[in-house]
Amino acid sequence: MTPPLSILLIVAFLFLIYRHYRVPIRHRWRRRQAREMLAQFSGRDRHQPAVLHFSRLRAMDALAFEELLLEAFERRGFRIIRNHRYSGDGGIDGQVVIAGRTWLIQAKRYAGAIRPEHVRDFTALCSRHDQPGLFIHTGRTGGQSREVLAGLADIEIISGQRLLALLTGAPFAVPSRMSNSPSQLGKADPSRPQDRGWSS
Repeated sequence: MTPPLSILLIVAFLFLIYRHYRVPIRHRWRRRQAREMLAQFSGRDRHQPAVLHFSRLRAMDALAFEELLLEAFERRGFRIIRNHRYSGDGGIDGQVVIAGRTWLIQAKRYAGAIRPEHVRDFTALCSRHDQPGLFIHTGRTGGQSREVLAGLADIEIISGQRLLALLTGAPFAVPSRMSNSPSQLGKADPSRPQDRGWSS
């Protein structure tokens, strides 16, 4: 082996080690939990009742839930953008690039109806960044929250069966910023009923 080649191999090995350990341990733990959960949702537990799925999602660590959503988008072939650090409540929980546009993501675990002020704050956040957004949650979308989004084409809510479709690998519709009709992504699964709406 020539000296230049051995040096290149050593540099490549050190780079791989750096990439692994520059991610904090708590981040790696949450990503591992998210990957394991996603494998279960899209595999052995795929056809479990929705109530069990949502019970598990609501019991997850909040930051691991954010990682779960990013993993789900990445497995569908979308480029995701992780934060350098976890933003905490009220911030951007990640980003996903769809058809050349970068969508901001906010993830919320609710047992009941979502709070309209959370949706309002997210729309303001997206407006400040001049980017479309996906508000993804495990609860129920009430009338007041829908009113907040009335007339806003660039903000979408993903919940209910649409959220489960994202996680289980079923056909999943992602809207185009410039179009009112969502485009179907993912292969159809004839064993699962088709979703009719964006959110619950």
